[in-house]
Amino acid sequence: MGKRTLVLKFPKKLVNQPITYKLVKNYNLKLNILQAKVTPEEEGSMVIGIEGPDKKIKEGIKYLKETGVKIQPLIQDVELDKDKCTHCTYCVTLCPTQAFIVDRKTMEVSLDKDKCIACGICVDVCPYNAIKLKLG
Repeated sequence: MGKRTLVLKFPKKLVNQPITYKLVKNYNLKLNILQAKVTPEEEGSMVIGIEGPDKKIKEGIKYLKETGVKIQPLIQDVELDKDKCTHCTYCVTLCPTQAFIVDRKTMEVSLDKDKCIACGICVDVCPYNAIKLKLG
């Protein structure tokens, strides 16, 4: 079983097509939509977690490319600098996946990287520059 996180870019001609549905139905893949911005008649983008047999993942990626979807692996990583962080919790309130956690006893903020989709919202809003987006 394989697991990948991918960024998909849909040209506007594909936005109304059941592309992710076909990944599930035709390739028996598990999909987790981590982030999506899809607007009719405009280009769409989506970050997905995809899970299944490696062979089926490769076949599904081939299908996406043949359909015209641009694909790139998610190779970003978010890093929390504990020395700069003041635990203001601003990032906690804005994180779409609830990857930032507050320990209610110590009131310290930590980052659960398994939940993080590296969207960068926290990087942009941190007033102390304690969060960085690393390209890997």
